[in-house]
Amino acid sequence: MHADRSFPPSSIPAGPRRGGDAGAEPRTGAGLTLLLTSAMAFSMLQLFLLGALGPMLVGELRLSRAMLGLTTTAGFGAAAVLSPVAGRVVDRVGPRRCLIALLWLVGVALALIASAPRYGVLLAAVAVGGVPQALANPATNKVILAVVPEARRGAVTGAKQSGVQLGAFAAGLPLAALAGGVGWRGAVWVAAALAVVAALWAVRGLPVDALPGGPARRAVRKPDGGEVSSAGSVVGWLLVFSLLLGAGIASVNTYLALFGAQRLGFAPTSASVLVAVLGLAGIAGRMGWSRAAGRPERAVVLPAVLAGGAVVAGLLLVAALRVPVLVWVSAVAVGVFAVAGNAVSMVVVIQRAAPGRAGRDSALVSAGFFAGFAVGPPAFGALVESSGYGPGWLLVAVEFAAACLVAAVWAVRERRRTGSGVRT
Repeated sequence: MHADRSFPPSSIPAGPRRGGDAGAEPRTGAGLTLLLTSAMAFSMLQLFLLGALGPMLVGELRLSRAMLGLTTTAGFGAAAVLSPVAGRVVDRVGPRRCLIALLWLVGVALALIASAPRYGVLLAAVAVGGVPQALANPATNKVILAVVPEARRGAVTGAKQSGVQLGAFAAGLPLAALAGGVGWRGAVWVAAALAVVAALWAVRGLPVDALPGGPARRAVRKPDGGEVSSAGSVVGWLLVFSLLLGAGIASVNTYLALFGAQRLGFAPTSASVLVAVLGLAGIAGRMGWSRAAGRPERAVVLPAVLAGGAVVAGLLLVAALRVPVLVWVSAVAVGVFAVAGNAVSMVVVIQRAAPGRAGRDSALVSAGFFAGFAVGPPAFGALVESSGYGPGWLLVAVEFAAACLVAAVWAVRERRRTGSGVRT
């Protein structure tokens, strides 16, 4: 039934098939990109729903700010632990099967969240949602590496990574507005139903997985035949960078709406719009910066540049305590810089990974990002409980600054390794 849309074997390094294999060329156009974008949006939707609907959850379930942060820890702690295994699973059984399973699991997790009668059940439901989070980047990156021509990979990666922020927009505006009329549980039930619809779409729209095979290449080659660097060394640096960046981003995602409602006096629905603004800015940032990162010499320096911009965004949140309008500027800056930094790191992984290791390399970098998401919000929540939002946002700025330092050191090492200047 799907014979006209099969992935090429993982030993084939680039692009759609051509020539004598009639009918085997996969669809690499807008439809596939939209499907990958949707998968990324659903994989992280629970995070943004918990943040956007946080004021309502805190009231109904009688949660403290630290308890709200622990919900994020449950989901992303599970994702961080499972990511290395998920990468191997994707490499072994194929991205199509994993993406379909991802969307079904999202539906199950959201249904459990919507029906959770108490805090403990909510934590367990969010932990179930960590499984699709672990699968998302390895599976979608492997699709891109398998069937998308090299010249388009940066743009397609940016588009599909923007799906995460599309989820933030959906949680912060339409779903939050719906929650104002039918309650937060009703809004989450709607999200669960949409995930099921997306799973059925994936069954129809994704190419059939090829049998895995072929040796993984250990290094990436420059056009002149020389080695740029081993993928393994890049993954280590990006893992640490992603951990630090993720800790700051998760704190903003989880607490931005609550900050607006509790400290700046916004109505709960209006505070949720902050998450939507962050989401829209993140879509633009991820698509724009990922396209720029299509040139490897730019991809090397962009993580440090974007983390530097994120530091400014964190400091603007501190300033918003005195000038509340700056919270909107900061929401945009977090989206354009911090959120885009994760997308650029995925572009780098795709540029450096061999097809046979794309799932595993993507999963390891994702594990760092998810670990940051697991540790960031509870640390932020505990600090806010004891000292207020000012020190909390300063902690976020410090996390972004540490990510900037790691990325800058890596960029310098890469420049020396290649023996050529990095041109931007």
